Amino acid sequence: MKVLLLKDPKDKDSGTDPYIKELGLYGFEATLIPVLSFEFISLESLFEKLSHPESYGGLVFTSPRALEAIKICLKENSKNEAWSKSLKQRWNTKPAYVVGKATASLVEEIGLMPQGEKSGNAEKLAEYICSREKPSSSALLFPCGALKREVLPTVLREKGVPLESLTVYQTTQHADLQESLSSYFSQQGIPASVVFFSPSGVRFCLQHIQKLSGDFINHIKFAAIGPTTAEAMEAAGIPVGCTAESPTPPALAAGIQKALHLQNC
Repeated sequence: MKVLLLKDPKDKDSGTDPYIKELGLYGFEATLIPVLSFEFISLESLFEKLSHPESYGGLVFTSPRALEAIKICLKENSKNEAWSKSLKQRWNTKPAYVVGKATASLVEEIGLMPQGEKSGNAEKLAEYICSREKPSSSALLFPCGALKREVLPTVLREKGVPLESLTVYQTTQHADLQESLSSYFSQQGIPASVVFFSPSGVRFCLQHIQKLSGDFINHIKFAAIGPTTAEAMEAAGIPVGCTAESPTPPALAAGIQKALHLQNC
C-alpha cells in the first residue's frame, strides 16, 4: 500500500529518510513530497542577542528551523570563533528548552544541552518550562518562525515567565509542490494514506489533493504527525484517520498500520 508523506526529506546526506524506512518495515511504499520553503531573516539581530547570554535566562526552540538559523550565523568564521571560545560555554550554564527529539539533536550539534525533549508539543513544553522557571527570572530567548502558534507565549505570559520572541524565518509554499503532487497522483494513483506534518502543509496541499483525488478522496486515510496538525485538518474539514502518539517514525507507522487494518477489517 502506498503512503504519501507531505514533508521535507530528513537530510540529503543521511541516507533513507527514517519515516520511509519505518513505514517500509510495515510493508508500505512511502513517498516524500517537500511542501515548505524557508527564508531566513534577522540573522544579524539573532547573533547580536546570542552574543549576550547574560541578558537571558535561557533559550527556547520549538522548530528545527530556528537551529538552522543559528547554524547559518555560525558559518561566518568570526561568529563561529566567538561561539566556540566563550558563548557556547556561557549559554550552557542556562537551559535550552526544546519541543522534541529532532530539535534536541540539532541543539546538541551546536554544543548545547537540550531539556524538555519528551514534551512533544508546545503546550507540554510550556508546562515544563513553567515548572522550572520563576516569574522573576530573566527573559527566555525564543527564535521562531513568522507563523508560530501563540500557545507557548500565552501560557508563559499567564504564568509570568518572561519570553522574548525573535522571528528568524518565514514559511512559504515549496516552488515545486503543485507539480510534484500532480506527478505523484498521475504516476502512483490514489495513496492508501496521506500524512500531514504541519498546519502549513494542510493549508498548502489540501486543495490540490482534493482536486487530484476527486471522488476517491473518501478512500484515503488521512494521518497527522501530532495534535496541532490534527486540529488544522479538522478545521479544514478533513477526517483524521489517525494521529501519531508521538512525532516519531515508529509511532506514525504503527498508527497508520492500525488505521488501515481497521479500515480493511
